[in-house]
Amino acid sequence: MNAHITTPSSAVAPRFTVSRVALGALLALGCASAAQAQNLVELYESARGYDAGFLSARSAYEASLAKAEQARAGLRPQAGLAAGANWNNRDSSANPLDSTYNSQNVTLSASQPLYRPANAAADQQGQLSIDIAKAQLQSAEQDLIVRTTQAYFDVLAAQDTLTFVQAQKKAVSEQLAAAKRNFEVGTTTVTDSREAQARYDLVIAQEIAAENDLRVKKLALDQLVGKPDVSPKPLAAPVTLPALSPADPQAWVAQAETGHPAVLQAGKALEIARLETRKAEAGHKPTLDLVGQYQVARAPSSSAAIPGYVRNNTATVGVQFNLPLYAGGAIQNRVKETLALEDKARTDLEGAKRGVSQATRSAYFGVLSGQGQVKALEAAEASSQSALDANKLGYQVGVRINIDVLNAQSQLFQTKRDLAVARYNVLIGGLRLKQASGQLKAEDLQGVNALLAR
Repeated sequence: MNAHITTPSSAVAPRFTVSRVALGALLALGCASAAQAQNLVELYESARGYDAGFLSARSAYEASLAKAEQARAGLRPQAGLAAGANWNNRDSSANPLDSTYNSQNVTLSASQPLYRPANAAADQQGQLSIDIAKAQLQSAEQDLIVRTTQAYFDVLAAQDTLTFVQAQKKAVSEQLAAAKRNFEVGTTTVTDSREAQARYDLVIAQEIAAENDLRVKKLALDQLVGKPDVSPKPLAAPVTLPALSPADPQAWVAQAETGHPAVLQAGKALEIARLETRKAEAGHKPTLDLVGQYQVARAPSSSAAIPGYVRNNTATVGVQFNLPLYAGGAIQNRVKETLALEDKARTDLEGAKRGVSQATRSAYFGVLSGQGQVKALEAAEASSQSALDANKLGYQVGVRINIDVLNAQSQLFQTKRDLAVARYNVLIGGLRLKQASGQLKAEDLQGVNALLAR
């Protein structure tokens, strides 16, 4: 069997203290590189100015403001200016003179709605549409917060995985070297060397996969924030996860049913549907407008006593009343349609409340489960370290074989990786819980940011 690692010719197996030292060195190197890294709040602010989904929602909100003003225009005065000029050719045997003439007129007209219930309902709908757009923008902002945090910790998790795999590779390579030395002096069989070599080759494959995964996760974060080669800051050690407050799922559900953007949108949509019914019913009602007009006209005189052209100035002011009598049944059927749509909106509101209630409960218990996993993995990490130390000692005195040490090493590094991921999941889960209850704000990132290395 060809050896892949050059080892000293000493026949004495060294004490196995490299794994802990190597892991500490790699983590220290990561912390040193974090001095020029960006924290979570900085990257979120970059994402706010770059993410297409959030920018689209913000533009939609601005469009809703303009659309609401369009609806309000139906209650405001309207004014118009009209002008005309006509050239005429008159051929009459009774009056052969003035066979051609022209006339001009300029008209300024204005109106002010006095009673238009459909327009008033449309104005209220416009204001409610602003509330819906605001809730949609809030939802997009919350989604961006979670996506940024997820991408941030995805990179950290991928970095941790690569760090642990590289530390494991170093530990396995030293175990392989020790097995070869012991085989050369005849204290162990060739099986130990082959087992260590197989484990070393496996770790090499894991390292390649971890490097690629880190590359992909970094690209995703770069794409989200619009910056190249982003380097997120790691969690500061020791890690102290925040407690869940309030510690009652019903309190979170109560917040969700009143403040979640989806519930707010559905509630405003129901109000808009009710106003749509009022608009349809207004088809039976009269309208009343204040109208005014001022016209200046110039035309040939129609009286033989006044030759030439005459200028007329006419001003009128009044009210205009209109009452629809029959529209072929269109109004009645429009009312039926809007009533059915109102029922639909009411059902959608109830469905939104049920959905956010379920999502909030799931998020709450997900955080609780994650906190329990962190505690269990912290205990498992200590146990795995003790098991590795015991197996190394047993291997030195001859009561354990090489595969026992390799398995213990693998278990320890896997536990460390799972613990790091579990901590990240708890932090992300806390933000997802606030998102599920509709309470997530950009300020909530400050709490997570405080846990990062300075």
